[in-house]
Amino acid sequence: MQEDIKKALDVLYSGGVILYPTDTIWGLGCDATNEQAIERLYNIKERDPGKSMLILLDSEARVERYVEDMPGIAWDLMEVTDKPLTLIYHQARNLPEKLVASDGSIGIRVTSDPFCLEVLKRFKKPIVSTSANLSNKPSPANFKQIDPAIIRSVDYVVQWRQDENKKASPSSIIKVGPGGEVKVIRE
Repeated sequence: MQEDIKKALDVLYSGGVILYPTDTIWGLGCDATNEQAIERLYNIKERDPGKSMLILLDSEARVERYVEDMPGIAWDLMEVTDKPLTLIYHQARNLPEKLVASDGSIGIRVTSDPFCLEVLKRFKKPIVSTSANLSNKPSPANFKQIDPAIIRSVDYVVQWRQDENKKASPSSIIKVGPGGEVKVIRE
């Protein structure tokens, strides 16, 4: 895993795109502060730029750096969750406009995956995380289900966990509003 971490960091620092395992499904990722890398990621996925992507962070404490107002309910949800949880916050900040939804919101997941945690701790910036599939195609349940076109289009494919056969699931998604409103998007 250490060699994968080093190579992934080299690619992220140079503005490239990686294909990597997460605490949910395999993802495509890049430096969440690099507009050109984000644009390239949209092109790889053939995704409408109006559809936002989420970011991964390595700790709950970092979330406040990327949202204007942190509703108290968000802390509670992060504390009680027993599976990966993406929270959509209503007002993003310190992120490129290309990454933020048209309504100003941003999805953030604090990861528990050892590979992602180590990359994020060393990189010291958020990483975009979006499923490793072309837009409007099913998300891959494991590495073997990833479209070869996606694999060919990235700058580095992480080797760690490629042989796993278990079916991975995407995260739960909950939108938290400024007044503490909660809307379940995906369970």
